[in-house]
Amino acid sequence: MTAPRPTRPRIPPVNLDDVQDPELAETLAGALTLEGRPLNIFGVLGHHPKLLKRFNLMGGFLLNKGLLPERERELVILRIGWNANAVYEFGQHTVIGLRCGLTGEEIAALTKAPDTFAWRADDLALIAMADELAAGDCVSDATWAALAARWNDAELVELLIVAGFYRLVSGFLNSAGVQLDPGVPGFPTA
Repeated sequence: MTAPRPTRPRIPPVNLDDVQDPELAETLAGALTLEGRPLNIFGVLGHHPKLLKRFNLMGGFLLNKGLLPERERELVILRIGWNANAVYEFGQHTVIGLRCGLTGEEIAALTKAPDTFAWRADDLALIAMADELAAGDCVSDATWAALAARWNDAELVELLIVAGFYRLVSGFLNSAGVQLDPGVPGFPTA
């Protein structure tokens, strides 16, 4: 059962117009922005500047320097966000996913049962991995075999870390009540 999500921030973002901490200012200067302002997630994480700095190192590595093709990475992140009922995560990665080669139709299909869309076998294995991790924190033997047929050991490690990192992020976003940034979509309506 999914707990109700907060409709208001439980932790409001730091005041980005008056950042006094030099470490926080430096970290926010390198963070993802929307219209020149750091995303709401970074404003909330800004209450803990040292953690934000390290969070950005891990997240930045996974998004910019990892081994996985970006389309497949985003497919996993979006399915993780959907399974966690994390509208902020799903919305931000809808924008990123579209830039990385996912179609709007594929993104909408990630909110439905896998058999309702003509996914490639490799994509189905990634969706199954995300679903199994969300349901029981372990990938089944059958799904592992399908993944291992395509991905090498280093890529398999990264797939698991991507899924786990974005499960963590989704739980943070949901629990802290981080609100969508202006202009970022939520879940698909159809």
